[in-house]
Amino acid sequence: MLPRLAATAFRTLLAAITLGASAAATAGMPVFCERGKEVGAAEQDRVLRFAGIVKRELEASGGSVALIARAGLDLSRFDLLYSHAGVALKDEGSAWTVRQLYYACDESRPRIFDQGVAGFALGADAPGKGHVSLVFPDGDRAARLEQAARDKPLALALLAGRYSANAYAFGTRYQNCNQWVAELLASAWGGVQRRDKPREQAQDWLRAQGYDAGPVKVKSRWLMFAGQFVPLVHVDDHPVEDLYALSLRVSVPASIEDFVHRRSPQARRVELCHDTRRIVVHRGWEPIGADCAPAPGDEVIPLDA
Repeated sequence: MLPRLAATAFRTLLAAITLGASAAATAGMPVFCERGKEVGAAEQDRVLRFAGIVKRELEASGGSVALIARAGLDLSRFDLLYSHAGVALKDEGSAWTVRQLYYACDESRPRIFDQGVAGFALGADAPGKGHVSLVFPDGDRAARLEQAARDKPLALALLAGRYSANAYAFGTRYQNCNQWVAELLASAWGGVQRRDKPREQAQDWLRAQGYDAGPVKVKSRWLMFAGQFVPLVHVDDHPVEDLYALSLRVSVPASIEDFVHRRSPQARRVELCHDTRRIVVHRGWEPIGADCAPAPGDEVIPLDA
């Protein structure tokens, strides 16, 4: 059971820049740390069936590591679907867990947590629908990613002491969940040494390899200004030119997947989604879309069966 945690990076960002319009509020301020949501029996059963198909795809890969991402709150205003990424790892007992960064509210700092696939899927804000993306790097890249992800001293060396939902992808003042994953990838594939400023090394390597973080487009200067007054959202780490352009370079799952696809051309991607009627399994790099509409060749699993 995870301790009480903050919402994922972009859920917090969305709540922040809308000043609580999309989140519960107390005394007029958004709530960023919340207790587990009540999920009805039917909703829980549906999400657990969905998680079972996700685990099936992980197992069918024949490997023991994958990048995994989850959709949370509606981020369509940012042209984003996925909000939170981690690394799925298979243990010796054949169970899969997700290693990821969360903000631990009770400790007021980011932490690395391992979570089962079912819990990861249940973390979506709307249990009536959900999206999960799996990316399986090819060959040696998969092995190096797994080695890095299982290296607990390295994982902790890459962990920042301060959290920001919209952390600048090439800064070390703060960190968000996806930024930790990107820096872990850089450590795995770029040979970063954890003893000598590993975050700086990782970011330098990502820049040199053309990693394109975001950008997250903020729709108005008023929203950019408002976000400065909300906990867990900061703009003091972003370049001034980005703030003026209303375009923040923030690590998001889509950026990480694009980077992996370029670096690992034979990597495979499986996208799974569900609504209240069906689960759709889509294999390939073409996005399935927020509406979870199956394309020709997709596997469709009825949920009323």
